[in-house]
Amino acid sequence: MNEIKTGSVFQKYPIIGQFFRFVVVGFLNTGIDFAVLNFEMWVFSIYKGWPVFVFNAVSFAIASTNSFFWNRLWAFKYKGGGKAVFQYAQFIFITLIGMGINSLAVYFGTTLVSARFGLSQGLWANLVKVVATGISLIWNFIGYKFFVFNKKNDPLS
Repeated sequence: MNEIKTGSVFQKYPIIGQFFRFVVVGFLNTGIDFAVLNFEMWVFSIYKGWPVFVFNAVSFAIASTNSFFWNRLWAFKYKGGGKAVFQYAQFIFITLIGMGINSLAVYFGTTLVSARFGLSQGLWANLVKVVATGISLIWNFIGYKFFVFNKKNDPLS
């Protein structure tokens, strides 16, 4: 009889384990991102326009800083000899592009498209944010995997 070995898929295809850990870290960071964004919108009672772009950039930046540490230590289990400061600069570069993608999607989705499905502006902004997060998630995984946490790119290795 063939037995299915636990973890064999993760051992055979380590990228699956990395992606799974990346998604778990992403859920944590998405929670931080959404909490900060909603707090900002609630405090200022602003749910559309350029202030939402700024609010989103701030919330995304806070969540991304948390993301760096969790992705480096757990998701990608980076063991390179490079300095964290240099690696963080690379991470910020990829993240800023992701933030731009995310923020533009939120801006266009909340400003050019009126709330649908009977949702309030606040709930609509959150639905748009979910879509934007999915788009930027793909960009970020590729950038982190092949650029930031790739030991081949480590100048000190």
